Amino acid sequence: MRRLPDLEPSTLDAGASILVPDALVTVDGAPEGAAAVLILGDRIAAVGSAEDCQRAAGSLGQPQPSVERLQGTLLPGFVDPHAHPLMYGQMMTWVDCGPSKASSIPEIIALLRAAVEQAPAGKPVRGYGYEHRNLAEKRHPHKSELDVVASDRDVYLMNASGHGGVVNSYTLARNGITRDTPNPAGGEFFRDEHGELTGELSDAACNILTGVSGVKVGHHGPNFHLADEPDEHLRQLAAAQDRFLAAGVTSIGDAQVTRREFDMYLRLAETGALRTRVHMYLLSHLLDQALEMGLHGAFGNSYLSFAGIKFYADGTLGGWTAYFPDGYVGDPCRTGQLYHEPAEYAALIAKAHAAGLQTATHAQSPDAIAMVIDAVASAARQHPRRDARHRIEHCGLPTPEQIERMAMLGIYPVNQPQHYYNWGEGVTDAVGTPGERFNPLGEFQAAGVPVTLSSDAPVAEPNPLEAIQTAVTRLTKRGHRLGGNDLRIDVRSAIAAHTIAGARVLGRERDFGSITPGKRADLVLLGADPRTTNPDRIASIDVLRTWVGGKVQHQS
Repeated sequence: MRRLPDLEPSTLDAGASILVPDALVTVDGAPEGAAAVLILGDRIAAVGSAEDCQRAAGSLGQPQPSVERLQGTLLPGFVDPHAHPLMYGQMMTWVDCGPSKASSIPEIIALLRAAVEQAPAGKPVRGYGYEHRNLAEKRHPHKSELDVVASDRDVYLMNASGHGGVVNSYTLARNGITRDTPNPAGGEFFRDEHGELTGELSDAACNILTGVSGVKVGHHGPNFHLADEPDEHLRQLAAAQDRFLAAGVTSIGDAQVTRREFDMYLRLAETGALRTRVHMYLLSHLLDQALEMGLHGAFGNSYLSFAGIKFYADGTLGGWTAYFPDGYVGDPCRTGQLYHEPAEYAALIAKAHAAGLQTATHAQSPDAIAMVIDAVASAARQHPRRDARHRIEHCGLPTPEQIERMAMLGIYPVNQPQHYYNWGEGVTDAVGTPGERFNPLGEFQAAGVPVTLSSDAPVAEPNPLEAIQTAVTRLTKRGHRLGGNDLRIDVRSAIAAHTIAGARVLGRERDFGSITPGKRADLVLLGADPRTTNPDRIASIDVLRTWVGGKVQHQS
């Protein structure tokens, strides 16, 4: 038996309970065979047999703990270290134009027109979820097609990547965007072969959607910070929390926090309505303000904390804005973009690193990943730090040599297998044969680079079991497997990648991520054991119950 010898007095005053599941997965490297968990207050107090936990409770002044036998498999709560909860909640109020709802542009137009008929006059209509390679036309919609939806209000159809989409002519005209308008740094207003605007826009060009007083991020990332009334944002965040908890997620890393998100989290925390643990990564345009306020390291409480700074190196593979200087195989005229020149980016990383901050940089292409690795290496030479844990978000197509450098520098990739599941074939369509290595989890593991899984919600649903299944099988939604078996990982590794590994990249592995005495009692009960379930069926396992700090926050 393993137990915690010293507990806080407030914990000892709380009631004790013993959970006895059909199967127990501790994910802490301890020998298998433990059968029960003792919970005191918000902490795990002991792990062992039911009798061991009973004795431990007595020795801690709790001679009569409640005992609950659970049908199912108990695991540590899933950790999703890269997601966008407020954006996800907001998308839930938009029109779903994803592949399950529409497979062609006319079907998308019909969905949006139906929304216009239900909306008050002048209210913008927003859709999300389309991925152009999954459409029958194999292209982005055109502004003229969205003009059919409405010509008296904004119409915006966000690409599944979140890095832009398509707007109607009204939106462009209202913002004074013409064929002669220069592209903003970090974004693009797309044009056809005649120089006419197509309505497609990406990343920093989305600043036009936020309104005069809305969040502006410049060339520091995609702008998906569209404003609603604060009370509506709070409802959206609450709805998003429900979805995460229903999937067994107990801790989240918000990978792009501006003043909008910060304010909403503080409001939730003040009212006790924050039910998941949230770790905030401020967007890089706020770096100087963060340093001026003295944010020189992670801080906060067990539910809301500041974790680090989020950067962008390039765009997205889904939107064809990841940086490929020689052009895309699927469209040689597109090269994507770098958000910063290498020297400028290196200076930003050096500033954050020297202050003691963790950085998390979005990078997809080999060129962008190289820029991140070079910047981290330079910063480490200038200011040596132990265990800085700099992150590369997505890290879709690193070369084998780059993976070796990541291992040497202690850089953590944070991957999203659901991107592969939803549109893995699209990556090979975009960049050719090299795309078969998209999300090379097995190569990371073989090189000693920790594998960490996340959702990037709303780009994918917060569904850790679907991510685990894809990491193990490497099968897309269409049933294809790209690349060899060396790119896959086993199920135990995949479970660890969505629990303890997620806690580690958030700097919280001492607090949660495994069922270990002393850690927070963040748990999830599944209807079957993913270790023994047919790998192709892992995503269909039911999430029966989710605990955060010993309190049940979801029950099916």
